[in-house]
This record gives sequence, C-alpha cells and structure tokens, in this order.
Amino acid sequence: MNNMKAVARLASGGPSSVTSVGALFEHIPVTSAHWRAGLVLFLVFVVESWEMMVLVLSGTSVSDDLHLSSTELGSLVGAIFLGMIPGAFLWGRLADAWGRRKSVVLSLAGYGVISLASAISPNYPVLWFMRMLCGVVLSGVLVITYPYFEELLPVKVRGRAAVYLASGWPVGLLISVGVAWQFGSAGWRWPVAISSLAGLWSIAVWRLVPESPYWLHRKGRNAEALAVIAVLSKGRIDSADSLEAPKVETTAPYGDLLRVPQRQRTVVQLIVNFCFSWGYWALTSWMPVLLAKKGLSAPQGYGFIALSALFMFPGYASASFLTARWGRKKVMLSYVAMATAAGFGLASAGSLHAMYVWNFALSFFSLGAWGVWNTWMGEIYDTQLRTVGYSLGIAAQRVANAMAPAFVGALVASSGFAGTVGCIACFLAATFVALLFLPETEGHILD
Repeated sequence: MNNMKAVARLASGGPSSVTSVGALFEHIPVTSAHWRAGLVLFLVFVVESWEMMVLVLSGTSVSDDLHLSSTELGSLVGAIFLGMIPGAFLWGRLADAWGRRKSVVLSLAGYGVISLASAISPNYPVLWFMRMLCGVVLSGVLVITYPYFEELLPVKVRGRAAVYLASGWPVGLLISVGVAWQFGSAGWRWPVAISSLAGLWSIAVWRLVPESPYWLHRKGRNAEALAVIAVLSKGRIDSADSLEAPKVETTAPYGDLLRVPQRQRTVVQLIVNFCFSWGYWALTSWMPVLLAKKGLSAPQGYGFIALSALFMFPGYASASFLTARWGRKKVMLSYVAMATAAGFGLASAGSLHAMYVWNFALSFFSLGAWGVWNTWMGEIYDTQLRTVGYSLGIAAQRVANAMAPAFVGALVASSGFAGTVGCIACFLAATFVALLFLPETEGHILD
C-alpha cells in the first residue's frame, strides 16, 4: 500500500521540481528489489557461461563421436562466437526497440529451444550450424544483461554490485565441469541437453526483474519509469512528481559511435574488447589440450580447471571492493598488468606446481579485470548509445573468440605450450596499453 501511494505521489500531484532519472538514482537506497534483480540476472550470467563452455569441456567426446580433426573441433568451438557477431548487432537494436527485459527473456528462452535441438544433431555440419544459431540467440543475454543491471542500480553501489554480476562466469564454469564429469561418459549430447534446460530461467526474469527506468523514460513512458523507481526504492523516493522531457529519437545508428565525441572511446573499447577477449579465450578454449600436453589426465585436467575457477571468486570480490575506492581505471590497469605477468609466468612454468601457481594468479587477476571491464563498458555511453555501444564491443569480443581457437590450434601444433601461452599473453599486454585512453566513470550518474 505504501508503494502504491509512493507511485501516486511520483506520478502525479504535489509540488516538486522536474528532474532526471539519473539524478533520482543518486538518492535511491539499496533495497531487497535490487538484491532480487541482482540474483536473477546473476543466474542469467551463469547460464551464458555454462553454455559457452559446454562443448569445450565435451570436446573429446564430440571428436570421437563425429570423427573430427583438431581443426574441425576448433571451428565447432568457435561456431557459437561466429553467431554472436551478427547476434550482437541484432540484439543491440532490439534492446532499444523492445526494452531490456523483453529482450533478455526472448534471448534466454530462444537459446533453450535451439540448444536442445542441437543435442540431437545427426552430424558435424548440422551441429556446427545449430551452435552458430545458438550464438545468434544467446548473444542477447550477453549484450543486454550488464547495461540492464546497471540501469537498475543506485549510483553509489553501481560499480561494486555490477562487478559481482560477473562472478556468474566461474559458477557457470563449475556447473559445466560438474555436468561434463557426471554425464560425459554417456556422450556429449547429455551435457548439451541438460544445459538447454536453463532457458526456463527466462520465466524468472519476466516475473522478478522490472524494466529499466532509463529506457522507459527515453520512450516517453515517464509514469512507468517513476513507478519502477518507486518499487526499487521501496517508496522512499517521492521528491519528484515529473521527469524532464525525454529526447524523442529513433534508435541510435551504429554510425553515431564513430562521431565526435564518441569516436575515441569507441575505437579504444574495440581494441580492448578484441585483445582482452583473445588473450583470455584463446587460453581457456585450449586449456584441456594444453594440460594434456603437460601430462595431466582428463580427470586431473577437470580438477585443474575447477580449482582455477574457484580462484576467480576472490578476484571478483577484490576487484569489486577496490573499484569503489580506486575507480575503474586504476583497478583495471593493475589487474590486467598482473594477469599479463601471470600469463608469461605460466608460459615459462617448469613444473606442475609452478603451473598451478601461475594459472591461479591468471584466473584471479584476469577475471577480476573482466568484472570491472563489463561494468566500465556499460558506463561510457549515454542511454541512447548504451546498448548499441555495448553490442559493438561484444561483437569485437566474439570476432576474437571465433578466431582464437583455430589460430591457437595451429600454434599448439607448431610452438608447443610455452610459445602458445606466451603469444596469448601478448594480447593482454596490448589491452593494458589501450586502457590508458579511456575516461574514469566511477561515481558518475548515467545519462
């Protein structure tokens, strides 16, 4: 009843000044509504991680069943990322046209249907196509979830809370490892089919997460935007009964990202996304093979990967703690620098013990940096450009993801473990240099 009264006060009546959505979010307290939305979207991120890793960890089974070469397997792993390239552009547009919530729901539900169909693929070409189509559909989750969550958060906790969202990656990785270990002996189709059931989580998004007030305001739906703000604040924001007039514009074209003053940050974020994604995914996608070259059995390899995932959690937690104090830029630069050093250390590791130490350091710092980067990338554009800018960055990541497995497959054959990992670490070093040219966004309201 109190919330309804607050909505009424916000939507009409009472003397107050006109204000912006961003200004209201400077004063919103953290409430149970934020925790609920955060948990639901966290599990969306878990699903995305799980799906991206399911064939990586079932690669041996797929190869044996469909008689694939290492090149074909690398291409199959990269198929989902090829699909995400056009998918990122598609969902960037749809998120602006249909809204954040509806787009996430349709992306997640569509992924579940197509992924389930891929589990019964009769041959390699059909499986490759279905995995590519999975990428087209699932990219909506990847493009929208971070900006969506940031548009629900108070300014004072936006960085800290959004970094925690990224910790869904190791949870999804651990689930994928567990399913592969438990059901892998029955063939690769079982892990893929089980992962598809996560598409049902779209129901939770629809029922438990409100639409973005920023998007509603930009569409001229001020009463609905104010109603969502009242719900998020549990009725504590009642100081304004009207919002400033929205900019009545069509969805921003991608060409706007290359116009002044957006051009420099767009070019820089593309370089960061490509190099950072290449550096991380090239290593992740071939980690089981690289570990086998070091003499680890398949169960030992799963254990190595699972332990590495556990070290990601303190990486996220520390990055979340520090970004609210140091800002995005200092934390990101520090963590990427340490991840680069760890990558070169892993390349030169002379013993299994040294491999564990360096890989754990790489997991800690690289995933902590990813948490900060996903947050930072969602803040460098205003609401009109946020999802198209984010989708362009995701497309750059997926270009790297699609290219890296096949490239590293050839590199593994010619250069061995040390040369392969050393080459990958160079991309992390390039990421560090590019980050120097982006602006700090900690504590800034979203426009």
